[in-house]
Order: sequence, then C-alpha cells, then structure tokens
Amino acid sequence: MEARKISDDIIAAISTPIGTGGIGIVRMSGTGSLSLLKKIFKCNCNDFQSHHIYYGSIVDETENIIDEVLVNIMLAPKSYTREDVIEINCHGGLLCVQQILQLILNSGARLAEPGEFTKRAYLNGRLDLLQAEAVIDVINSKTNLSKQVAVNQLNGSLSNKINECLQMILDIIARIEAAIDYPDEYEIFDVSQEILNVSEKIKKLLDSADVGKIIHDGINIAIVGKPNVGKSSLLNNLAQKDSAIVTDIPGTTRDIICEYINIDGISAKILDTAGIHSTENVVENLGIEKAKLCAQNADIILLLFDWSREFDNDDKNLLSFYNSEKILFVVNKIDLPQKFFAPDNLQLIKISAKKNFGLDDLRKNIKKIVFGKNIFDKSNEVFVCNVRHKTALKNSYDSLMRALKTISDDLSIDLTVIDLRDAYDFLGEIIGQSVSDKITDEIFSKFCVGK
Repeated sequence: MEARKISDDIIAAISTPIGTGGIGIVRMSGTGSLSLLKKIFKCNCNDFQSHHIYYGSIVDETENIIDEVLVNIMLAPKSYTREDVIEINCHGGLLCVQQILQLILNSGARLAEPGEFTKRAYLNGRLDLLQAEAVIDVINSKTNLSKQVAVNQLNGSLSNKINECLQMILDIIARIEAAIDYPDEYEIFDVSQEILNVSEKIKKLLDSADVGKIIHDGINIAIVGKPNVGKSSLLNNLAQKDSAIVTDIPGTTRDIICEYINIDGISAKILDTAGIHSTENVVENLGIEKAKLCAQNADIILLLFDWSREFDNDDKNLLSFYNSEKILFVVNKIDLPQKFFAPDNLQLIKISAKKNFGLDDLRKNIKKIVFGKNIFDKSNEVFVCNVRHKTALKNSYDSLMRALKTISDDLSIDLTVIDLRDAYDFLGEIIGQSVSDKITDEIFSKFCVGK
C-alpha cells in the first residue's frame, strides 16, 4: 500500500488498562522517540539497538527515580506504526504510569488521540483500512470464533479477496481502454464473462455477511412468558449462574435482567423479562411494557409456557402478540404432572430448567433460527462482519450488474467503463484506497487511547 503523509510529531499514551496491575505500559511513536527516551531513561547502555529490551530507571528533570523499568525499542520501519516505537514497561498502578506519561509529554511528545497508533500504521501502509478495523474487533471479541475471524481479517484474509477482485476489475478496464485508445492494435471484445466472474466472487462475500454479522455482533434472545413459568430459572440455567432471583411468588422479576452466553462460538445476550399478564399493578405494567419492547427488538424470542398449569387466556394473548419465525415455543417444568395442552399447531420444545432437561435440544433449535439456511463452516476463514464493508460490496456488485446491462443493451463501451470504475472505487473504500477523511476519522475514534 502506498504510504500517506502524516505528521512527524511524537505521540504517547498509556496502553494498558488504568488501575492496579503487575505491569503498566506507556507507549510512544514518532521520529525522535529514541532521542526523547535518552533524556529520561538511565541504564548501563548508551548504544541502543532495535528490537532489544533494556533495564534501567526513568528519572525526572532533577534525576529523581520515578520507577525501574524495562524499555522495548522498535525502530522504523520494523514496528507497529512503521515509525520509531518505544514501550516503557513499568510497575502497574495509577501513579507510576501517569507520572511517566506526564514526563514524556513534558519532554516534547503530545497525547495520542484514540486509535492514533493504529491510524499511523494504516497511514504508513503497514495495514489497510480493513485490517485496521480488525484490530478493534480482536480487542472486542466475546467468543473464540469472533476472535479467530477478526485475527484472520487482521492477517489479510478478506483484504486478499478484495484485492483480487480489484485487480480483476482493473484488468478489464485496462483492456477496454486499450481497445478504445488504440483501435488499430487492440480489438474491442465482449467482457461480459469476465465481469460475471468478478461479480460472483463479490456475491460470495456478500452471502457471508449475514453469518458474519452474527459472529461479530452476537444475538439478543428474550425469554417471554406469563409470571412464574420459569423464565428466571431458564436464564440461570443457560448462564450457568444465579443471575436472577427465583421464587414461587409470581411477578418477582419486574425489570430486564441480562446475561451473556456462548452458543457454539456465537455470543448471545439472554434477557429475562417481567411476566406478561393482565394486571392493575402500575409497577408490574411498567415491567410488562419493557418486556414487550424487549421481545420486539430481540433476534429470537423464547416464548415460555408452564407444563404444570393449564393453557389460559394469558397464554392465548401471548400467542397473538408474537407471531414470527424468530419465536421458539418452549414448555418448561416437564418434571411436574402435565396440565398444559397447547393448540395442535404449536411445535413445542420440552424442557425442565430446574432438572436441566432438554436444554441441548433448545440450543440446537436456537442455532437453527440463527443460521437458517446459511451454510456455516467454521473452517471458512473469510466472513464479512462489518456493515460498512457489506454496503461497499453491495454498491460494487450493483455497479457490475449495471455494466453487464450496458453491454447487453449494446450501449457505448465508455458507459461500461464508468460502471466498472464505480465498482472499483466502491471496493477500494473497504481497504482505504478511496475513502474520505471523515470516514477514516470515525473508524479510529472507536479505538481506545493507546492502541
């Protein structure tokens, strides 16, 4: 990737979480970082080499020792930012790292903006924009699967696919323009099949987006039902801990309680809601309204019934509220004598949250809703997980389809080139070839300071 011009100033920030810990790291990057270090670092060595660690002390202007440290030196271009990078490993704790950072700032550096280290890696051509976005995805991963997909993206799996498509489109444009500019040497030919070939590759990436979004964002699952059907027990069972209070008193849960679980590599936010039923209690009604809104916004609803109680008007009303493909009908407490007889058209998943029966079957049915007809192969290293990427791919695909229509309508070949260039530019947005500073700034603003 072509390097972009950035400022030559030295940036610095704390790169470890604020608080008590074994080690704290203060990082700086930029031309002159090593010279700045020599002003504040005392050790038995004066001839510093790249990719070596040195033991010594950080001292202030009056030679007072702030802390004994290990300093990691990584000189350009073999560093995270492709600039001189210095990492000072000091004792963890709020005071040490802040004193060292302040000393660095007083010595000529400035405080880094959120994500500025990674932004410099991008601007200096070490990472493309897609890989830079993968950095924050690795940090924010909630499951092994989402982390692995992000790591693959950081290592260039998706970038390679995008670059392959970009090269294919560029080759088509070059051949057409050569035929236009030098008609005596090059013949204008039908490029429909070549456009189809690249559009199929883009379509395959687009088809991975639904599953990719699930891997990246996870899903919301709302447990809904009338009071005392075992919603809180089910939440506790799925979460494997006592998050919700469980009693025999109806209406114990009056607000939303949530927990996170891992379902075959997918992060799922489970929401226990207030029991939905007819009541004059003002507080209960507030909880019921929250429960209905929660269910409305959920990706999956677990509509829970009680095996030991008769199907009544409250159950009937619940069925009328929720009529969607995202609902699983679950009957709980099957360890008790049966009094529940549901309408014939309901496909019930039978469980006992208390006795831990039927939960594996419930998880399998959740996965069926999550993935639907999508072929989910964990060995597939390439998934589109980002809305920005999906939008750009869709725009590129649509431009290719317009190019094909231009050819089929026997319009000017110049119009085909315009559509192909649009397709190229949309793809280029994904890796940062053609993207506005506003979008770039927005992406890096989501990072923490120090990364």
